[in-house]
Amino acid sequence: MKHLSSIGIVLFAVAVAATAIVAGCASTPLRTEETTSGIRAAEEVGAAKIPRAALHLQLAKEEYEGAKKLAARGEKEEASSLLLRAVADAELAVALSREDAEKTEAKAALDRAIQLRQDNQ
Repeated sequence: MKHLSSIGIVLFAVAVAATAIVAGCASTPLRTEETTSGIRAAEEVGAAKIPRAALHLQLAKEEYEGAKKLAARGEKEEASSLLLRAVADAELAVALSREDAEKTEAKAALDRAIQLRQDNQ
């Protein structure tokens, strides 16, 4: 009989620990800082003005809003997954914006070089 009560105590302890872990995960707030800073960075580099970048910026915003809604419904895992997609889209918007700026800068440098060559002939 003593053996049976030991097993009962162990099972009770495991159940309490599992409940605490699940409750802890459920009450953990959704980490949105990386997403909001990524969106802000994309906006600051002018992603909204570049069609390909604007698309990914818009996707990031929509995914961020969707993640907030999922989190409010208690779907934390799905919300976290959607936030990861939002971060990736925001980073892509930044990269595409920078690529566009670099192309513009390279074209301007090439145009200046051509003009200098013509002026020196």
